[in-house]
Amino acid sequence: MVESFLNLPLAGLWKGFLDSNLVGIVIVVIQVALSVVAGAIIIGKFKELNTVGRGNKRFMREFTNGRDVLEYYLNRKTQRQSVSLELMYVKTCERMVKLIDPLTRSRAIKDADARDAVALTGKEIALLRGNCEHIAEDEEIRLDKGMTMLAFIVTTAPMLGLLGTVWGVLDAFDLMGGKGTVLLSEIAPAISSALVTTVVGLMVAIPASGGYNWLSGKMREITSDMDGFIDELLGRIAREYQGRDD
Repeated sequence: MVESFLNLPLAGLWKGFLDSNLVGIVIVVIQVALSVVAGAIIIGKFKELNTVGRGNKRFMREFTNGRDVLEYYLNRKTQRQSVSLELMYVKTCERMVKLIDPLTRSRAIKDADARDAVALTGKEIALLRGNCEHIAEDEEIRLDKGMTMLAFIVTTAPMLGLLGTVWGVLDAFDLMGGKGTVLLSEIAPAISSALVTTVVGLMVAIPASGGYNWLSGKMREITSDMDGFIDELLGRIAREYQGRDD
């Protein structure tokens, strides 16, 4: 049983870890902890971005089927949580409704045909664009949470591994200097143990780097969708409701 285990591909890594000095052991423990954090971030962001992506597609289907910009806002299910594009749309519509005079607003809410009487100035539409862009920036910051930590793990894990290896090699050479002459069979285990931290660091950093790159690409897609939606939403508002001089 023991011999079978020792023949496994990772057996040498495990043996090297057991033979490591205190610094090497501490570094490996830290690296393993970082790998757990990285895995949690990747899984969490994967689920979050997939939810956002599906929510954006659903919202765009419903929004584009409306007769005017405000229809979806006035008829939406308020108990449903808004994400990304829908959140930008709802917040912009809330700001837009406040810009409409009270009498026209009450009529527009009750009667879809009355919304034809809504008229906004160019300055008011510019104000709505700034409001929408600010909401988009806040949403990007929210979606980016966790990515900085993931990037930190990608760069830190192999650097810690290098530190552990250099420290282990220093100990090995110190052992050689103390004995004067040392056989390869005596120094090889110390060198092997010193390399463990570098191997573990790469094992943590490589999948974390892949996850980071995938998530970054997904976030760029969502950011691009938000930028495009700002232009579409404000374009429709200007086309449908710009009717008064500044």
